[in-house]
Amino acid sequence: MDMLQLGTAAGVMVLIVAAMAVIAHYRRERRRANLLRNLDHHDWCRWTRIR
Repeated sequence: MDMLQLGTAAGVMVLIVAAMAVIAHYRRERRRANLLRNLDHHDWCRWTRIR
């Protein structure tokens, strides 16, 4: 019974760490997408593309 509880606790810890990694990856990708979408928000980018 002791080994079962230890295995369950270790499994839960691994799942928590994996969930945190997935959340961090999702946030990082959303941040990257926002930065790429807003890359040309400066005025100088608009007049350089008019040519």
